[in-house]
Amino acid sequence: MSGQKIVVLGTGGTIAGTSALAGDNIGYTAAQVGVADLLQAVPALQTLPGCTLHTEQVAQIDSKDMDESVWRTLALRCAHHLQDADVRAIVITHGTDTLEETAWFLHQVLTADKPVVLTCAMRPATSLTPDGPQNLLDAVAVAMTAGARGVVAVAAGEIHGARGVQKMHPYRVNAFSSGDAGPLGFVEEGTVRLLGGWPSNMAQALSGKAFQAIERVAGPDQWPRVELVVSHAGARGALVDALVRDGAKGLVVACTGNGTVHHALEAALLRAQAAGVRVVRSTRCPLGQVLPKPGDALPDAAGLSPVKARIALMLDLLCQRAP
Repeated sequence: MSGQKIVVLGTGGTIAGTSALAGDNIGYTAAQVGVADLLQAVPALQTLPGCTLHTEQVAQIDSKDMDESVWRTLALRCAHHLQDADVRAIVITHGTDTLEETAWFLHQVLTADKPVVLTCAMRPATSLTPDGPQNLLDAVAVAMTAGARGVVAVAAGEIHGARGVQKMHPYRVNAFSSGDAGPLGFVEEGTVRLLGGWPSNMAQALSGKAFQAIERVAGPDQWPRVELVVSHAGARGALVDALVRDGAKGLVVACTGNGTVHHALEAALLRAQAAGVRVVRSTRCPLGQVLPKPGDALPDAAGLSPVKARIALMLDLLCQRAP
């Protein structure tokens, strides 16, 4: 049986940000407060019955600067702690900008039978009304909930699965949504109200291969290069041709509508695909997904957003390269 220790891994972000002016919620510097100090600033976390919190600073960055090296380190630390029978759950403090990407990466590489809960803040720790403390309390409440499992994100009282979660607003505190799927549930005064089941790791078979593959990555240059391009009015193919020349191994195109691509850009993507570069179509639309048609020349992203399709393609290429 799992124990009652919750490991809180810090990566920086706005939740750890500070500003010279208490009323300034946008002119702050992210990743200034250590994760241990964040927890100390929330008195309710010091009196949790039957539960101890263990903190570890994995990174201290603005999440706009997140990269594969930090993801790898974070995944390895998660896996290490998940194997500990005394650990009940993992909570990760993270910036909002790339939280959805980190959540999806961890979902793809971890076999998480215990909860891995990402949380964040839209206002810095020095704000007059910071949202980080409540989000931390809610994340711990999710982590302590019986039966909780899988990679989820908790913010503004909502619980989102790794597949659907997406930052939808640049400023307001309830910045996240899961689109058509809606949230998995809510945290209400420390109690979880679940609307559906906890996320299952649909990539169990991939998880083992992907985790083994990232374990073997020795440096940043060993990650397959996968880039995003956008289809728009007046799009051209020169960028795609340049990326192929520069060594890109995969391309994800954020398409208009139901996977449509400007004809000039599509021609370049087809050239790239013919040259051995993997190409995947997603959609710019924040709701819905690309519905494939018979005879499509470029494969679709199976419902993933462009940034998550990039991660899935990168891991697939990494697994193919691994012995």
